[in-house]
Amino acid sequence: MSSSAATRASQTTWEGRSTRPFRLGRKTIFFLIALLVLIGAAAVFYVKFWPFSREAVLQDLREATDSTVTAQGYHPTYFPPGCVFYGLQFHHGPNYFKLIEIQKLRVQGSYLGMLRGHVPRVIAEGAHVFIPALGTKESFNTQHSTTVVDELVANGSFVEFEPKERQKTPLRFDVHEATFRGLRWGSALAYHLKFHNPNPPGEISADGKFGPYSKDHPDKTPFSGAYTFDHADLGVYGGISGILSSQGNFGGTLKQLSVTGTTSTPAFRVKDSGNSFNLTTKFDAYVDGENGDTFLKSVEAHFGHTTLMAQGSIAKTEPGKGKFTKVQFTSDHSRIEDVLGLFTSERAPMSGEIVFHATSELPPGDQPFLRKVQLQGSFDIAEGTFSKNKTQHGVDELSAGARGQKKDDPADVLSGLKGQVKLVESLAHFSELSFSIPGAHADMHGTYGLDEPHRVNLHGQMRVETRISKTTSGVKSFFLKIIDPIFKKKKKGEVVPVHILGTYEKPDFGLDLGNKQDEQNAKTKK
Repeated sequence: MSSSAATRASQTTWEGRSTRPFRLGRKTIFFLIALLVLIGAAAVFYVKFWPFSREAVLQDLREATDSTVTAQGYHPTYFPPGCVFYGLQFHHGPNYFKLIEIQKLRVQGSYLGMLRGHVPRVIAEGAHVFIPALGTKESFNTQHSTTVVDELVANGSFVEFEPKERQKTPLRFDVHEATFRGLRWGSALAYHLKFHNPNPPGEISADGKFGPYSKDHPDKTPFSGAYTFDHADLGVYGGISGILSSQGNFGGTLKQLSVTGTTSTPAFRVKDSGNSFNLTTKFDAYVDGENGDTFLKSVEAHFGHTTLMAQGSIAKTEPGKGKFTKVQFTSDHSRIEDVLGLFTSERAPMSGEIVFHATSELPPGDQPFLRKVQLQGSFDIAEGTFSKNKTQHGVDELSAGARGQKKDDPADVLSGLKGQVKLVESLAHFSELSFSIPGAHADMHGTYGLDEPHRVNLHGQMRVETRISKTTSGVKSFFLKIIDPIFKKKKKGEVVPVHILGTYEKPDFGLDLGNKQDEQNAKTKK
């Protein structure tokens, strides 16, 4: 075949093929129709039902917080389905109170979750929450929602509680970690929190459950969990110092939250005292979440060889003022050197076992601790000794003289001391003070200063076992020999006026011969 014949045959074949009609198979047509229907349905679903559209998410946020919500920016995501908001702000109520602001909010959904009404994760970055002053009766009319947020993360945020008095600084909590799980309408949510506590400054970690939220009575919303509190600096209170750690559990409602736990302060110290103690406590208390008042149902404190039981309150008594602390202390097995050691700059002035019952009050204010603390109670020290050699030596001499023995080298004697005390502005006022040593018994009254130089001013009467002329020497002995016959008829010992003056470091034990009233009391005492 020639080349021209081949060319004509090829052209005939191509022309025959090109003139055949192009036809789609039925399966292809059905597939294309179904695809178009799905695309149309997806478009309709996106417009009407896509849960992550700008307006749909903003509406959910409005209903959930009963607030006006605005956003500076928005863009959707599809793999996974969700969206991102920028510059969100929530304003609540007629006064347009700023409730929340969030720099960036990421909503991370899933296609399966869309069918189930679940959002797997929401991340709030740079979240600032402003809580209205408790007790202002601010109401929140949130709307019922079927959407469930499986997890909400708000690390690096802060929560600020507005004060009732506008001139005061808001109470701010810097939140390092915040995770909430199972956020659904009418159910409790689980939380994990790590945040900085402002007063006393320290770090708190808490895990537990919150809710369901009570819309009509927010203060009755359930709240429970376990906590740890570390590196709490007690120095902010002015009168004391030490780094406290604590752990425990809490449960109840926002109005009345019961708290039980333990604390440990390895180097607890009262300001101006040179002594520190390892202070540990076990406590059972409850807190009024509306105003922060704390009520101590029972506290068991240990320091040194001393155990104290206490109960009381730390609560506000007048508007505009700070917390007023009132605590009742009881101890049946304590050491006086531990108790006095809390307030003395050196070694405690006395040692021995003590039983005491007292009520202390600490009003608000900036005064030093010893100036503002007030205390009233009773005490009983059995077999006590003085830590200062000169003080104990004076007691030993007094005892030896009362027993008619030599005073050149007296043996150490044990002292019994009991009475009533009232502490006001660092000055202890003693009444019904009874002081006993071998050979003598004294009933006294007066004051002792807790501030330097620890001034002593005690007066009273002493009953001795021997002739009073043997309790002293020199001119005083001569004078006492003259008045000695007055007491000859005393069968149970002689009674004379005595004093303890000077300072604790340099005390003066003596007869109160210049005190006319004490002399008269001694002569007329039966």
